[in-house]
Amino acid sequence: MYLSARERKILEFLITKDEGATVKVIADELSVSVRTVHRDLKGVEDILKEYGLQLHKKSGIGIQMIGNHEAKEKLEMFLFNLAHNEYTPEERQIIVLSELLEATEPVKLQSLANDMNVTIATISHDLNKVEERLHSFDLTVLRKRGYGVEIIGSETAKRRAMSKLIFENINEFDLVSLLKETIQKKTSKTIDTITERLLGLVDKKNILIIEKQIEQIKGDLPYPIADSAYIGLVIHLALAIERIERGELIKFDEDHLESLSASKEFRAAAKIVAGLEDVFQLDIPRGEIGYITMHLMGAKIRKSTDDLFEESALQVGILVQKLIQFVSREIQFDLAIDHSLFQGLVAHLRPALYRLKQKMGISNPLLSRIETDYRDLFLILEKGVKEIFPDVAIPKEEIAYLVMHFASALINKEEIRELKTLVVCSSGIGTSKMLSTKLASEIPGLKTESASLFDLDRIDKDDFDLIISTVGLNNFNDDYLLVSPLLSDNEIARIKQHLLEKKGIRKIKSDLEQKVKKNASTEDFVHRIGKIQRYSTAISQLLIEFYMVEITERLSVQEALKVLVKPLAEKGFVSETNGVVQALIEREKIAGLGIPGTSLALYHTKSDLVNEISFTIARLFQPLTVIGMDGSEVMINTILLMLSPLDTTDESLEVLSGISSLIIRDEHSINVFQNGSENGILDLMAKECKEIYQSKTEK
Repeated sequence: MYLSARERKILEFLITKDEGATVKVIADELSVSVRTVHRDLKGVEDILKEYGLQLHKKSGIGIQMIGNHEAKEKLEMFLFNLAHNEYTPEERQIIVLSELLEATEPVKLQSLANDMNVTIATISHDLNKVEERLHSFDLTVLRKRGYGVEIIGSETAKRRAMSKLIFENINEFDLVSLLKETIQKKTSKTIDTITERLLGLVDKKNILIIEKQIEQIKGDLPYPIADSAYIGLVIHLALAIERIERGELIKFDEDHLESLSASKEFRAAAKIVAGLEDVFQLDIPRGEIGYITMHLMGAKIRKSTDDLFEESALQVGILVQKLIQFVSREIQFDLAIDHSLFQGLVAHLRPALYRLKQKMGISNPLLSRIETDYRDLFLILEKGVKEIFPDVAIPKEEIAYLVMHFASALINKEEIRELKTLVVCSSGIGTSKMLSTKLASEIPGLKTESASLFDLDRIDKDDFDLIISTVGLNNFNDDYLLVSPLLSDNEIARIKQHLLEKKGIRKIKSDLEQKVKKNASTEDFVHRIGKIQRYSTAISQLLIEFYMVEITERLSVQEALKVLVKPLAEKGFVSETNGVVQALIEREKIAGLGIPGTSLALYHTKSDLVNEISFTIARLFQPLTVIGMDGSEVMINTILLMLSPLDTTDESLEVLSGISSLIIRDEHSINVFQNGSENGILDLMAKECKEIYQSKTEK
C-alpha cells in the first residue's frame, strides 16, 4: 500500500499516544497546519482499517487509535520495516547530513539520490539546506562535478555536529534506554528508520562499555552530572572511539590543555581514557582528555544551593542578579527577592555558560512551544541576555531554558501538601521545575518531587499518588500520565480527574497503613527539627559574630585582610591568621574579586583552617585598586570577607549564598554595603536571613 510521509508520521505519533492527542498537537509535531492534518486523516483511517484498527474522535481528548494490542503491534512492525516511498524534506536532509559526516571520502550525488529515490536536483536543493545547518559549526560543504560532495572542517566541529544531530532527532528516552541496556535489537519495533540511521553513527555495543567506564569515575567528581550532559558525554565518547579507530583525531590547544590539567575533572577524564584504552586496546591522544574534561566541567547539576566558594559562582551570580533586575523592570514585577529563581539560574547558567564559551552546543526540544506560548517573556530575555552577556553568543535554545525558569517563578504559588506527585523529566532543572510549579499553581493540594529517567529504577513508586512524565517511559510497568512541560488545559483536566480518584481511595486507609504513616511522620518531624536547628545556628552565628572595622591608614589588600581575620582567630573561628589570608590571596589569583560597577570586593574561601562560617567587613578610607570579576580594574573602599569551613552544612552554605546574592540584589542593597553603617548592614542582613529561614522552614 502507498503511504505518504505525513500519513506515516501521523501513524507513528498516534501509536505511541495511548491517551490520544488533539489535531493541534499532531499539527505542531509535524510542523503543518491543522487543515493539513484533517486532510491526511482520511488516508490514515484507510490504513488502520486494513489492520482492524480505527480512529476514535472524542471532544476534549482528541484522536485515539482504538484496537487490540496485537493489531497495533502488526501495524508498528509494518511501519518499521516499510521501505519508505517518500521521505519528508527534513528527513532527507538528516539522512544526507549523517551520511556526509560519517563518510571518509567524497560521496557522489547520484548515490545520495538513489538512496532516497529522488532526483539529483532534489538532493542539490537538500544540500543547500544542509550547508545552512553546518554554518554554526564552522563546517562547509564542498561540491565538485566528477568529485562528489564532502564536508570540510575540523574533526572537533564534525563531532559537535554529529552529537547535535543525534540529540535533535532521537527521543532522549531511547538514548537513556540504550545506556540502561534495555534497548532492543535492530529488528525491534521501537526504533524508526531515521533513528536507526543516526544511531548508526555510533556503535551501540561501545555505548554500553563507555557508560560503565563513566559510572566508575562519578564518585571522583565533587558534584553529580545532569542526565542530558551525561548522555552527551557518552555519545561524545562513542563518536570519539569510532573516529579514533578510523584515524580521525581532534586537535587541542596545548596551553589550554595545561590549564585544565590541575582540575579534578581532568583527573577524572584521564581515568576514563585509561579505562577506554584498556578495554578497546587503543591509544587515545592526550587532546581527547582535554575535550572530556570540558564535557565534565559543563556537565554539573547543582543542588538548589550553588556552592558560592567555587570559582565563577559569584561572577555568574552577579550576572544573574542583573538579568533578574532587567526582567523585573520589563515586566514591572519584582523578582529580585526570589531566592529559588536566583539559585536555580546560577545552578543552570554556570555549566551552560561554560558549554557555550567552549562551543559545545545545546539542544532544546521545547524551543518552538516556548517561543509561541511565552512569546513576550522570550523576547524580553532575548533582549536581556544581549545586554547582560554581550561577549557570549547565547542561542535561542538556551534562552528558552531561561524562559522556563522565569515562567516558573511567575506562576509559583504556595503549595498545600496533601497529594504527592512524581514529575519525571529527561534533562532537567528548568523543565521539571517549571512543570512542578505549574502543577502546584493549577492544582491546589499537590506536592511534587522531581526525578530523572536514571533515578526512576531507584524510586519507590508506591510513595506517590501520581506519576507524570514529559517523555514516554518505554518498558515502564507502573501507570503514569504523559504530558507536555507547558501543560495544556486538557492535560490539567486529566490530572485533576486522576487525583480526584486518588483522593477518594486515600480516605479508605487500614489501621496498619495509618500506623506506618504515623511512624513516617515522626521521622519527618525529627528531620525537620534538625533542619530548623541548622538554619538557626548558621543565621544566629553569622549575625551575632558580624562586625565591621574601619581602616584609616593606607594598607595593602593582604594587610587589610589580616586586620579582618585576626579577631576571628582570637575567637577560634579560624585556626591560623596567615594561612587563611594566604588562601584568600591565592583565591584572588584564580579570578578577580572586585564587583564591577561598585566599590566592593568580596574575598571568600573554603579552607580547613576555617572552623566556623563568618561574614565581616573592612571599610577603607584609602581606596585600593583590585582586579574585578570581569577582569577589569575596580577601585574599592570596602572589603567583604566571607569564610567557610571546608566541610560545612548545606544550610550554612545557603545562608551565605543568600547574603552574597543580597550584596548585588539592587541599587539599594549595593548602596547599603558600600556606604551604610554597621547597624544598617546588620539590619539588612537580618531581614534577608529571616526570609531565608521562613521560606525554608515554615512549610
